[in-house]
Amino acid sequence: MSRKIAFVASDTTIAQAAHDELVARYGNVAEEEADIIVALGGDGFMLHTLHNTQHLPAPVYGMNCGTVGFLMNEYAPEGLIDRLIVAEEEVINPLSMRAESADGTVHEALAINEVSLLRAGPQAAKLQISVDGRVRLDELVCDGALLCTPAGSTAYNYSAHGPILPIGSDVLALTAMAAFRPRRWRGALLPKNAVVRFDVLQPDKRPVMADADSRSVPNVVSVEIRSCSDIAHRILFDPGHGLEERLIREQFV
Repeated sequence: MSRKIAFVASDTTIAQAAHDELVARYGNVAEEEADIIVALGGDGFMLHTLHNTQHLPAPVYGMNCGTVGFLMNEYAPEGLIDRLIVAEEEVINPLSMRAESADGTVHEALAINEVSLLRAGPQAAKLQISVDGRVRLDELVCDGALLCTPAGSTAYNYSAHGPILPIGSDVLALTAMAAFRPRRWRGALLPKNAVVRFDVLQPDKRPVMADADSRSVPNVVSVEIRSCSDIAHRILFDPGHGLEERLIREQFV
């Protein structure tokens, strides 16, 4: 079975060399004409590719030319067509962020991994957290907080001691970074359809920035986040090495 492949690569020397080798072996078509898009790089480039191609029907198959490569498959130039034929598909819905800056400007962005709020000054941030229009935490004093998808739960969320979520679960993880008050608050698990709002308290004294998959907004006063069910990112994995297996494996290392 023929496959029209579009190869895209990060700017690193390793990824560019892999791109040239694979194009020489398998040819290359424009992303708009491809049956499958093959992304060469690390997880950051994979996120970049998913965002850039979300309007296209082709799924994305990543090959690791970076470091961790949680969203990537092992790089090997041989037998790529056979690997693509048997690859297993995972579908991920991103988060939608609507952030309002202190000057009244509204910024919108999508995040496949997480939306995070981080202190932007020497003092801890003070955040009020609401879920579906109801205030659930009057004041969280912390270095920051994030809301993540199951796919993103092994990234920043896991480093902040948040839970790993099974892929496909209709749950989002809300996790604090270095919470000072309430000191024992360990975050929350929320339904996927929940609308989460952060209001920044004392934004002039305690400035906060918001970040959606490395798209940053400085000096925010409020951030509203919800799951974007009308956008589906299709990611391909080698059999037995999909996100579900990786999420389980991460919990036993």
